[in-house]
Amino acid sequence: MNIFESLITKKFIMTGAIKIPSDLSNLFRVENLIEKLSEMLSLGDELYGNISVCIVEAVSNAIQHGNDNDVTKIVMLEYKVKNNSLIFSITDQGSGFDIDKVPDPTLPENIENYKGRGLFLIRNLADKVTFENKGAKLNIYFNL
Repeated sequence: MNIFESLITKKFIMTGAIKIPSDLSNLFRVENLIEKLSEMLSLGDELYGNISVCIVEAVSNAIQHGNDNDVTKIVMLEYKVKNNSLIFSITDQGSGFDIDKVPDPTLPENIENYKGRGLFLIRNLADKVTFENKGAKLNIYFNL
């Protein structure tokens, strides 16, 4: 058990955030943050991969769909380590969306439709996903 695992088991709280201008070229900042968190928390390869796919996809959706690629708008990416969980919150400046209207990509009629695939991945790779502000804020939970 390393020092970070020891601190996490004692309900240690670590938080941070980055603001990302709504340009997909800024996704490297998200990838760098995930890599640093992975190193600090000694995440295994599978968990690191799941987190990377989910968070990059969520930020990408926030940039493209939430903020309509408007570089004057930002995406806020916050993280917190608490009670053996790593929690990410991704907030865009858009008006949100109706989660019930996102197509299920596993249905035969949606096989060739790309909409909904990112959300499907996020929901299946994360331990828990919640939505706030009509979907303009996404909280993604991973058990450590």
